[in-house]
Amino acid sequence: MLKYLAAAALAALTPFSASAQSAPPSASAETTAPTVVLVHGAWADASSWSKVIPLLRAKGLTVMTVHNPLTSLADDVAATHRVLAAIKGPVVLVGHSWGGSVITEAGTDPKVKALVYVAAFANKEGQSGGDLVGAYPKPPALSTVWDDGQGFLRQTEAGILENFAPDIPKEDARTLFVTQGPLAASTFGDKVSVPAWRRTPSWYIVSANDRVISPQLERDVAAEIGAKTTVLNSGHLSLLSHPKEVAAVIEEAVATAAAAK
Repeated sequence: MLKYLAAAALAALTPFSASAQSAPPSASAETTAPTVVLVHGAWADASSWSKVIPLLRAKGLTVMTVHNPLTSLADDVAATHRVLAAIKGPVVLVGHSWGGSVITEAGTDPKVKALVYVAAFANKEGQSGGDLVGAYPKPPALSTVWDDGQGFLRQTEAGILENFAPDIPKEDARTLFVTQGPLAASTFGDKVSVPAWRRTPSWYIVSANDRVISPQLERDVAAEIGAKTTVLNSGHLSLLSHPKEVAAVIEEAVATAAAAK
């Protein structure tokens, strides 16, 4: 009986597995614009893009997100590559915060035609996020981190409210505290090998009131990579507090990438 049930289950799953290898559900054969792939940062998950996604989709863009395990740069890059592998056409790759290191490493994929950094790291060869942070005054958010005793770092509730998400509604920020993705402490030492921004057009959104990454660090790396730069009067989570402005920059990158085809 068990063998029969197992065979029946396998038969039922076979057509589903075949259909799952097709294009993303929202993609169309007629779609010519690049697909937007959104990569979240530390102490977050893909839902941190929840206000930007509807704005992009309203413009007819195909959008996909990466769910970073936040266990290492290599693991997060692998998660990004899995998403890229499912896309047939060109891609605009967007990274927030720690996600900037991820897109810097993963963005060498030939499908990636533009990079958008949102209050994010943009590492050089052999440079880690810790190297970048350590070159500037310590940001307030590093004083509200706690170690869970298993090698992962989280933000305290006060840290989320005061440093990570000070300019969104308090109840929304408290939800972020509960749902935050813990970051492996070892990621601060993970180094980028070949930075994608050296050959790929880049955009950068600076958060002028950032308390997680130094705003001066953001300005400096934006200049270093030659990015077209937008400065927002925002805290670290501009993608939640200023979604229209963030979406507009992404749309510009998409239009530029589409025109360059």
